[in-house]
Amino acid sequence: MITSAPSTAAAWLPGPDPIHLEPGELSQACTRFRESAHVLKHAETGRVAVGFGGHVEWVEGPTEWILLGALPPLWPEWLGDRGFNETHRVRFPYIGGEMANGIASVEMVIALAEAGMLGFFGAAGLSPVRIEESVKILAEKLGTEAEPGSRPWGANLIHSLHEPALEERTVDIFLAHGVSRVSASAFMGLTPAIVRYAFKGVHLNAEGHLVRPHHVFAKISRPETARAFISPPPAAMLQTLVERGGLTPEEAALAARLPVAEDITAESDSGGHTDNRPLGSLFPTIRTLADQLAREYGYKRPIRVGAAGGLGTPAAVAAAFAYGAAYVMTGSINQSAREAGQSEAARKMLALADMADVVMCPAGDMFELGVKVQVLKKGTMFASRAQRLYDLYSGYDSLESLPADVRSKLEKDILQQSVEAVWDECMRYFTMRDPLQLARAERDPKHRMALVFRWYLGQSSRWAIAGIPERRMDYQIWCGPAMGAFNAWAKGTFLEDPAQRGVVQMGLNLLEGAAVATRAQQLRCYGAPIPPNAFDFRPRPLTI
Repeated sequence: MITSAPSTAAAWLPGPDPIHLEPGELSQACTRFRESAHVLKHAETGRVAVGFGGHVEWVEGPTEWILLGALPPLWPEWLGDRGFNETHRVRFPYIGGEMANGIASVEMVIALAEAGMLGFFGAAGLSPVRIEESVKILAEKLGTEAEPGSRPWGANLIHSLHEPALEERTVDIFLAHGVSRVSASAFMGLTPAIVRYAFKGVHLNAEGHLVRPHHVFAKISRPETARAFISPPPAAMLQTLVERGGLTPEEAALAARLPVAEDITAESDSGGHTDNRPLGSLFPTIRTLADQLAREYGYKRPIRVGAAGGLGTPAAVAAAFAYGAAYVMTGSINQSAREAGQSEAARKMLALADMADVVMCPAGDMFELGVKVQVLKKGTMFASRAQRLYDLYSGYDSLESLPADVRSKLEKDILQQSVEAVWDECMRYFTMRDPLQLARAERDPKHRMALVFRWYLGQSSRWAIAGIPERRMDYQIWCGPAMGAFNAWAKGTFLEDPAQRGVVQMGLNLLEGAAVATRAQQLRCYGAPIPPNAFDFRPRPLTI
């Protein structure tokens, strides 16, 4: 029976596609996000449904289905900021993050680029020779920004607290080989190296438009660090760079009016260096700060804020976009991908992790400061052994002051060789890398102890990458809770098997699922009784 509607109403007249009214049908409707959807109310019963196809007419008198709202097609490509896609020439607002020591491998960056995503090579922790070899390959395979038909890609520049010369050398390599995108990580403030990279070559073209050949993505987890990257660089630093020949006066003049980074990645609880901040608290704070500073400095171009950390499920990705993220960056989960520069043994360990199987422990690069990183706890004793080293460093002034029994246990259980043998390796390494460290160790026995302990912290990640079986219990595998969430989501699907985890398939499934969740929420906001299982997209093989 059809009852009277208002004298004039928007009526929906169905086509051949049946109306989606029952819970199972409504769940299916959420998966059809690439089609226009109509939210309808039955004039007699008041039940809300979803319809596809058909057509809308303004009618007078009785009608069966009243139109409540119409939703246009939704695509995973559109979930983020379209300006991000256009600026960086990518199809998807999705980044594979720069896992250190080449774990974010050349193969991974190429796979992401060919799928229309952006990948950053994990240059942190590698020698300048290895970095240069890798970016040469990427430039050859994918091209550089100035070359027609090139695909976008980038590399990591990590803050080198103890080795500023290494930071400068890395920038030299990037500039020499056309690396046009850098993800800056672990920075506590600006350094001359990142400012030089950001503004080298900046100019106004013939039409008076600003051209920035180099894009900095600043990965941050604190407002004070974000402020430094969103603001123009300090005048004194620019002047010093000009005096040293790092920037021309013209480049410095433009730099004084521009932010160091136009892409800010708000990194919440993640693997490796992290402040363990929840995205729901961090992202809105950074987004608001970016807007305030853009108004304060009168920027003509927008500051884009992306989200990273904890993004291991479609729901998490959808939430990040709902916060307003211009793009999302994944990290921990990609270590289990087959393209990752990580051993099969380590990838299998990651694939078995639960959300609680991670722990904070001392960081190798900032050991003396007590800075911590988040690592995998399950299947390895690295975290407890790293903490033991920091406790010894805090409690004693030198290796020679360690009690005999403590030193014996250190050599047997952790170093698995004598302190002298480790120190010999340290001397060979720093003779080539940074002789100043050895000179300091001669003057300061505590620094010598730190270098020996940092040897273990540095080698532990390399043992994991190489898959050294006899050092399995010493594997340092950077990992956040997103890994456990991903594993729980992938369980029972083709992505449960690490051998099936291609980095592109992982990304496509996260974006596809995020689009499903977004559509489900849109329909629910219009009053459709969307069942909870509509938000639970399950992984499946997808094509681009």
